Amino acid sequence: MKILFLGDIVGRDARNTVLSKVNYLKHKFKPDIFIVNIENAAGGRGVTPKIAKQFFNSKIDVLTTGNHIWDQKEIIKYIQETNQLIRPANMPEGTPGSGQTEITLDNGNKILVINLMTNLFMSQNDFVFKSMEKILLNIKLGEDYSAIFIDLHGEATSEKTAFANYFDGKVSAIIGTHTHIPTADARVLPNGTAYQTDVGMCGNYDSVIGMKKELAIDRFFSKKSYLTVAEGEITICGVIIEIDDNTGKSLDINPIQIGGVLKPTLIE
Repeated sequence: MKILFLGDIVGRDARNTVLSKVNYLKHKFKPDIFIVNIENAAGGRGVTPKIAKQFFNSKIDVLTTGNHIWDQKEIIKYIQETNQLIRPANMPEGTPGSGQTEITLDNGNKILVINLMTNLFMSQNDFVFKSMEKILLNIKLGEDYSAIFIDLHGEATSEKTAFANYFDGKVSAIIGTHTHIPTADARVLPNGTAYQTDVGMCGNYDSVIGMKKELAIDRFFSKKSYLTVAEGEITICGVIIEIDDNTGKSLDINPIQIGGVLKPTLIE
């Protein structure tokens, strides 16, 4: 089984670029499931129902999010009606929407996709370790699900790495989002969980994490500038993960970087 995952979509240029490449990516990597983090797709701040529908209409299977999920208020109603758009599962009880979703493939294999948010330097949510333990309480990888995938949205590399090692072997993959910078540590952990601290964004890297450089720099001096998305050539960042259908353990993980200013991982 193969899972294709793309990191945070930042702004209009990024979403249009990704949408234009969906068929190419499916042909190139032949994923069984295609997941995209969409929490910055609407001008760098949240996502609207219209944008989410564009991705679903392009046959993206699941959309994950993060701390910006509520920046566009119209998403609150939509997320309660759409199982495949998920928000962090450890948000407080009563939060609209769901933190996980189940996909059944044509061959009957079931995949559980979970969205979580870490605690260090992030908005207040339930303790991410305990929340994940609760989800896994009555679930066994390789028996109940052929794969369990986690989008771990968070700031601190230490927290994400600790989380991944704690749950190594209990899930198929733990892939970090939120910092918008791809880390160089993609690997399969000793007990079979594929991991990367941050997959990076789909956005313009001639920027400050997707925002116009001059405005982002000015905020460090005056804190008055309003950040706007940097326009320009987009780098698509993601990972392709290969998983053993019988055990749910990962066999391989490879980063994807296409276009823009970052060194490409493949030539189109």
